[in-house]
Amino acid sequence: MRTQTLYFVLAGLALLSFSRLTLMAWQWRRVRQARGWWPILIGGLRIDAALIAMFAGLPALLGPWLGHLPLATAISGIWFLLVWMLVVIPEVSTPGFIAEYDTRPDRLYVEYLGHPREVFGMLWKAYRTALLGAAVLIAVFFWLGLALFPRLPADAPLSLAARVGLTLVLAPLVFLAIRGTVAHRPMNPSTVAFCGDGLLNALALNSLYSVLYSVYSTKNERSATRFYGSLDEDRVNAVVNACAGITGREDGLPSLHVHSPSHHPARPLNLVIIVEESLGARYVASLGGQGLTPCLDALAGQGWYFTRAYATGTRSVRGLEALVAGFPPSVSDAALRLPGAQSGFFTLAQLLRTQGYRSQFIYGGEAHFDNMKGFLLGNGFDELHDIHSFEQPAFVGTWGASDEDMFERLHVLMSTPSEQPGFVLAFTVSNHSPWEYPEGRIAVAGDPATVENSVRYADWALGRFFDRARASAYWDNTLFLVVADHDAQASGTHVVPMAHFHIPALVLGGPVAPRRDDRIISQIDLPVTLLSLMGIPGPHPMIGHDLTTWTGGRAMMQYKMTYAYLKEDELLVLQPQRDPLQFHYRAPEGYDACVVNPVLHEEALAHALWPGQIYRQRAYTLPGLKRPGGPNFTPLPEAASFPGPHAP
Repeated sequence: MRTQTLYFVLAGLALLSFSRLTLMAWQWRRVRQARGWWPILIGGLRIDAALIAMFAGLPALLGPWLGHLPLATAISGIWFLLVWMLVVIPEVSTPGFIAEYDTRPDRLYVEYLGHPREVFGMLWKAYRTALLGAAVLIAVFFWLGLALFPRLPADAPLSLAARVGLTLVLAPLVFLAIRGTVAHRPMNPSTVAFCGDGLLNALALNSLYSVLYSVYSTKNERSATRFYGSLDEDRVNAVVNACAGITGREDGLPSLHVHSPSHHPARPLNLVIIVEESLGARYVASLGGQGLTPCLDALAGQGWYFTRAYATGTRSVRGLEALVAGFPPSVSDAALRLPGAQSGFFTLAQLLRTQGYRSQFIYGGEAHFDNMKGFLLGNGFDELHDIHSFEQPAFVGTWGASDEDMFERLHVLMSTPSEQPGFVLAFTVSNHSPWEYPEGRIAVAGDPATVENSVRYADWALGRFFDRARASAYWDNTLFLVVADHDAQASGTHVVPMAHFHIPALVLGGPVAPRRDDRIISQIDLPVTLLSLMGIPGPHPMIGHDLTTWTGGRAMMQYKMTYAYLKEDELLVLQPQRDPLQFHYRAPEGYDACVVNPVLHEEALAHALWPGQIYRQRAYTLPGLKRPGGPNFTPLPEAASFPGPHAP
């Protein structure tokens, strides 16, 4: 049993490494272009070790105690042979899957098993030679597995001391291999992602791991129809497009339309979106809050200040999907965590790339948290900077480097001369429990470890950055958005605690004139508005309002399993398997129940159903990225033919 385990570990690592090297050689042009041979090999070794430990961990721990028993040896031999073939079959299938879908086997690999006659018929007609070759390889590996595992004899018995000693050594090794890291967050596919080429990131996985993780990730998908009711798909598209002012469309991409900006700057503007962790309006004096953000309140008088902006949810990934992709909330998890959105899913970075922009993400924590790294790299971002790339940070807490360290990195990047205009998404971490921040920066009130003091520090760091930015060469040529991802600890006695969705949103820098804007807006309106202020034309599928030309007046929110749609002072609430509710809403706490307006109900239901519908159709994308991973997939060119500003 001990010998079988050792053989399985060595044979598994050898097989997966050889397969990866072969695939790298096949795709060498792309590997070389991304300088990815080393990240693929190192990341692949981590993933392979995790997969092998998942299947060999229990036999390894039982081996010292049962390995001398013939029955235990026979059972483990059969187990290792089955697992060996489970590893071999998807790995042998990988070249054909890559040729068809430009990625390793994933969820689709399992879904096809439900249609064996059609799939086998297609393979036999189109890929007969490859299919026969794969069958031969599988037979060879089956024979090799028979020779390696079931036929091995039982091990010699060990002394009690040897058994205890081996167990104490093996247990932490198995745990560490499966977890993949000593950091406080376990490894996932995003951990080994290193570039914007989804295939190369997939090569750092192995095919069985890729399939298992894709299937596991489907837990994040939920059906809005099952929760809130149904509406004809064409009617859903018609209602949503009408509310967004979309008149033109392309088959298969229902919301795709050409954006015509209302502003036309003389030269390309850099874009910086600063996402402030958990900074709800209740802390901001200029929004009627506690007065913990004097720096933000001062900045509010220097830019376009939205006083009635609403977050789309209560999680960072929900805010990020709205701000970077303009994607509305749904009962499913945020797009960053959905398996079908890891490539070919629209983001601002993809559209800005067609205009010559370079996109970067800065985060004080670990970028693979909540799959941010994998989603962003797979959808247009060129570089990621997280705590592992920070040099000598001033302070590191539970969630990562402090806000001042993140802003220092942002300032350095913006100050570095470049021939390209840039888009930077910067995400803070300090305003999060357990409320850790550097000493000596703020006047602490009471217990230092409170959300109030953490907000004070986050505000101090923000103000310090803008003091430096305003004195820097990049100030006049950069558009900034400062916005919260969500409020902290949303809760309350109302069916939807609207006051906890109220957040600050401020656009400043460059050509932006001071203005206080009291319209109701959603986070999904902000990326569309930024494109107008930057003078960026081109097609996109976003349904947010361009606030430079539209009146705004509506917001949408997902609160646990409840969906809320606010239009002016009318709040329509959808709850799972229950009749809709409607209220006259008076901010911040006025809820007056009223009769449900069927027109507003249909509008809310359409917006609740639309994200899931468009996600399933893989239609939230640009034409060049249609049906990502499928046979029609073509990489987005560095610059498309849409008119507009390009790099100087």
